[in-house]
Amino acid sequence: MKTLNAQKHVYANSSAQLEVLEGADIPAFTTRISEAGFDKLAPTNVDILQVNLGKMCNQTCAHCHVDAGPDRKEIMTRETMQLCLDAIEKGKIHVVDLTGGAPEMNPDFRWFVEEIRRRGAHVMVRCNLTIIVANPKYNDLPEFYARHYVEIISSLPHFSRIRTDAQRGNGVFDQSIKALQMLNKAGYGQEGSGLHLNLVYNPSGAFLPPAQASLERDFKQRLQRQHGIVFNNLFAITNMPISRFLDYLIQSGNYNTYMEELSNAFNPLAVEGVMCRNTLSVGWDGYLYDCDFNQMLEMKCQNIAHIKDFDKALLNQRTIKTGNHCYGCTAGAGSSCGGEIA
Repeated sequence: MKTLNAQKHVYANSSAQLEVLEGADIPAFTTRISEAGFDKLAPTNVDILQVNLGKMCNQTCAHCHVDAGPDRKEIMTRETMQLCLDAIEKGKIHVVDLTGGAPEMNPDFRWFVEEIRRRGAHVMVRCNLTIIVANPKYNDLPEFYARHYVEIISSLPHFSRIRTDAQRGNGVFDQSIKALQMLNKAGYGQEGSGLHLNLVYNPSGAFLPPAQASLERDFKQRLQRQHGIVFNNLFAITNMPISRFLDYLIQSGNYNTYMEELSNAFNPLAVEGVMCRNTLSVGWDGYLYDCDFNQMLEMKCQNIAHIKDFDKALLNQRTIKTGNHCYGCTAGAGSSCGGEIA
């Protein structure tokens, strides 16, 4: 196997990422799922549409698998959004998960949310929190979200300032706390409000997340005691060995160890619940992927490549594309955009 430590900025090229991942000195993921009794990884049903509204973001997080940031120009147009709306109607999609970058930075974001809700679908938004307080034009987002009963899912690496800022940038913790307090004031996380506020924990290094239930208990106690903040659930998500985190693994010399840890922790029970079985990922340009991680590796869906050709029946018959990065979703208790799955 080639020496990986000398490679720079692997995340800049999806083919280079795939070469590194498939060259890992571990059993191929396809072999492991075959040994676990899965002839192939197939969808259960396309129930959720996860839509990437663009890679532009007001933050540049160290673990970001999207490689998002203020300098990214890729952004979904209203025309592509309309194709998504057509697919939501045609496929009777009941849940739409909006992500980015910071999805709110798309100029048609609010229009899109309103149009999705008009079609009766539930909307989830991956909000980085700081966007709410970073610019006055976003200060009313909590009220906008509340009016449309948008479910908020926000990353908060830790309940301490030092650990959060180390992963997401100086000042992020304080801004995140202020945003959470604004969301609470709008009703989010409050019992009986119907406004769901969920937090996401990502490990700060090359290791698997701790048990989700104990983490949630600690986060709830500390955030309420120190900042008066309440929320519904905490999702523990494994860092995927792609993009910036892959670069970190290689440059820090942790790549082989981390891949071995993921492989050794492979859990056949987690395969049943991986998100690619009921979720379809839509790129900012309308191309389709089995999951958000495949999207970043440019592994397009089998059968149908673009949202304009959306056909739920045909998509439900496809074989899901996998690679060694999929160990990230099937290690330990498993990992999805909704946290543990096994």
